Amino acid sequence: MAHQPLVALEAGLDKVGQSPSDGGAVKLIVRRPSIGERETLAVGELSLTEGLVGDNWQHRGSSRTDDGSAHPEMQLNLMNSRAADLVAVGVERWPLTGDQLFVDLDLSFENLPPRTRLGLGSAVIEVTPEPHTGCDKFVARFGLDAVKFVNSERGRQLRLRGLNAKVVQPGTVRVGDAIRKLDPTSGTP
Repeated sequence: MAHQPLVALEAGLDKVGQSPSDGGAVKLIVRRPSIGERETLAVGELSLTEGLVGDNWQHRGSSRTDDGSAHPEMQLNLMNSRAADLVAVGVERWPLTGDQLFVDLDLSFENLPPRTRLGLGSAVIEVTPEPHTGCDKFVARFGLDAVKFVNSERGRQLRLRGLNAKVVQPGTVRVGDAIRKLDPTSGTP
C-alpha cells in the first residue's frame, strides 16, 4: 500500500481538529496478544494490573524502565480515530499502529493534560505524561512522512500519534461507548 504524502496528511488536519473535546466515543478496541498479532474486540476488559486483558503490554516490557519491565505509565495507548484514518487510510489498517483504543476525542495536551481522568464504559483511565511517538514499525507501515507529521511540533501538541494512559478503575469498555472527562477531585463527569 502506498503511504500518504505529507501534503495529504496536512490537508486532513482540519478533520482531526473536529474531534469532540468531551463526549467522544470509542471507535475500535485492539488487543495485541503477542508481537505482530492483532485482535479487534467488540468488548474489552480493563484491569489495574494487565491494562487491556489479553494484551501483551505486561509481558512485552519497556526500554523506558530500568529493569525492562512493563512501564506502569504506558499501560494503554489511545489514538484519535480521525488521525488513525488519515495515516492508515482505512479502518482495516488502524490496528497496525499498535494502539489498543481508537477514540473520536480531542487528545491534545490542551484538552487532556497529564493526569486527566476519562470514563469509558465502566472503567476509568488516566492520561499519563509519558510521550507516545512514532517508531521504526510505524515508519515501515505508514511511511516517513507519517512520522514527520505526527512528531511535528503541531502533531505533538495535538498528540496525533496518540497518548499513553493507565487504568485507575477496572471495568468493561465497548465499541461505541461514550468517553467522558471526569472531575479530577471527585472522579465524576
